[in-house]
Amino acid sequence: MNTKNPNPVGIDLGTTYSCLAYLNKQGEPVTLANQEGELATPSVVFFEEGQHVLVGTEALRNAIVRPDRVVQNSKRFIGDPDHHWAIDGETYTPVDIANYILRKLLAAANEQIGPVEHAVITVPAQFSEPQRRATIEAGHRAGLKQVEIINEPVAAALCHVLGNEGLWFTELAEEQRILVYDLGGGTFDLSLVRYHNDEVCVLASSGDLHLGGIDWNEALERAICDRFLADFGEDPRTDAQSLQALALEVETTKRSLTVRPRAALTIQHSGHRKTYQIQQQKFAELTQPLVERTATITQKMLKDNNMGWAHVDVVLTTGGASRMPMIRERLKEMGGRTLNTSLSPDQSIAHGATYYAGMLLTNTEFARAIVNKEVSDRLSRMKQVSVNARGLGILVQNPQRTRVPHYLIPANTPLPTKITQTFGTVVDNQKRVHLHIVESPATEGQPHVSLGECVIDDLSPNLPESSEIAVTIHYDTQARVHVTAVDVVGNREATSEIVRPENVITTGVDVESTVAPDPSPTSDDFHVDEWTEPTPPAEAVSPVQLPSDDDEILDLDPKNPAASSGQPGSTPKPRRRRTPRPDGGRAPTSGRKATRRRRKVRPTPSPPKPAAPANDEADGEEEFWSLTE
Repeated sequence: MNTKNPNPVGIDLGTTYSCLAYLNKQGEPVTLANQEGELATPSVVFFEEGQHVLVGTEALRNAIVRPDRVVQNSKRFIGDPDHHWAIDGETYTPVDIANYILRKLLAAANEQIGPVEHAVITVPAQFSEPQRRATIEAGHRAGLKQVEIINEPVAAALCHVLGNEGLWFTELAEEQRILVYDLGGGTFDLSLVRYHNDEVCVLASSGDLHLGGIDWNEALERAICDRFLADFGEDPRTDAQSLQALALEVETTKRSLTVRPRAALTIQHSGHRKTYQIQQQKFAELTQPLVERTATITQKMLKDNNMGWAHVDVVLTTGGASRMPMIRERLKEMGGRTLNTSLSPDQSIAHGATYYAGMLLTNTEFARAIVNKEVSDRLSRMKQVSVNARGLGILVQNPQRTRVPHYLIPANTPLPTKITQTFGTVVDNQKRVHLHIVESPATEGQPHVSLGECVIDDLSPNLPESSEIAVTIHYDTQARVHVTAVDVVGNREATSEIVRPENVITTGVDVESTVAPDPSPTSDDFHVDEWTEPTPPAEAVSPVQLPSDDDEILDLDPKNPAASSGQPGSTPKPRRRRTPRPDGGRAPTSGRKATRRRRKVRPTPSPPKPAAPANDEADGEEEFWSLTE
């Protein structure tokens, strides 16, 4: 990570709010304010007429007047090639929106510390390969020449172990196992991290990419709309302006309920206006299912990794939504201990990313410019070891001739890792092996994610059925996926590096990977045969029956004894080879822009307006309204 202006910069690109920090010459992370003087910038983009773009608080204010021109919570859709927003005949992807937000943050940083060309951007641990690459692409579009990625819980752990609350680089006396509970505006991230001898090692990771503070907002918003409808016979959800104004009011009320037993919420729609008093306890009852979702994920992660609360030394909370009283009370109930709330919920992720950027710059001009030599030495010693949050594997044929995902690298495997497993061809004289590389879903029961393909052409002639094909998947410290398939008989080989799902690099036999040309604007993101659309794991849905002419897949259960670790009909045990970890363990550094097929997305039609009641109570305040009525 070499740069002429080597200020280590970390960016928390959040669903609802984003911020940028840098490491000063004393080794302290400093959050940079935006042009409005705010340390956190709303992740909101407003498109004015005439193609002028507003980002942040000003975008939120304008959203009430023109809600059809605003984009919010775009992070929930990043990596989805089919999601777009259509405004003034133009379509915008989640990468486009992230680009605008990053440009806003980088412009403010440029005014204070000079041009920023290299940065570390945080992502949820549960982000898939396409989502990570889309984040990197957004960084490049925003003007960054080099983008590193770090998981958000790891960033929080680094911020904790390297010092917080002004105690920069205070040494932890002994090994600690830290449960990082990160409930942000749009995502829930959970990691169990071990800190020992200047190393932060992730032991297990879990979470939910569609669970965050905005879900608490939506629960309160629905209840308020239902009550207003019962009171006045008018539904605010039928009017976009009323709904946008209510959304802002709900966010303010939620924040107030974090520190007060009750808060006022005013709603105005169709000539009616009323203020309700919301009780903190009633809000907790309304959102209890959401709280229990976080509790279930937490307990399951510990159980799946054969751990209990006795294995946890510290429960570290971060993320803005972790402030809510019902969250902290539930965590105390589960863990039976006092929570560590010393980190800033809003800034700790960016600060941790900044520390990681400093770790990557230990051999540069910045390290030599640090005033405190102890800080410089500590940065150079620190290492972080992550795990893959999702399983990685290929689609194979099982004994029932159905195509199912088979994960060679299970979730929560320490990185880097390399696993080789031998499979068998499915027909005599098979000429070609076509591997479909997949990643397990972030949530059980969802479809697996297709990452790309790897092809071996011109297999050895006259191969009998069940001839050995050795498949190796290498997941490196930079979160890149490398796949190699070898025809054991003829020693013919093909390799792939997953860069993005629409730009998988596939080589011929025995040649190094080269970048494929950009697809045309009208081409599909990636080619999928009619019968090979991604399917959930076999236990989640009915498997797909293979066509009779499918002769390019591999057999999960080869009949060749040589291919089954000595036992006919058994799946060979993976052979794991650990590779040396490079110093610092870098994250992905580059991504390629891809031309997308864009389409307009039609908004969901609003429900019809009910008839207004005869008696109109246009004003007034109802005390201690019970949301559970």
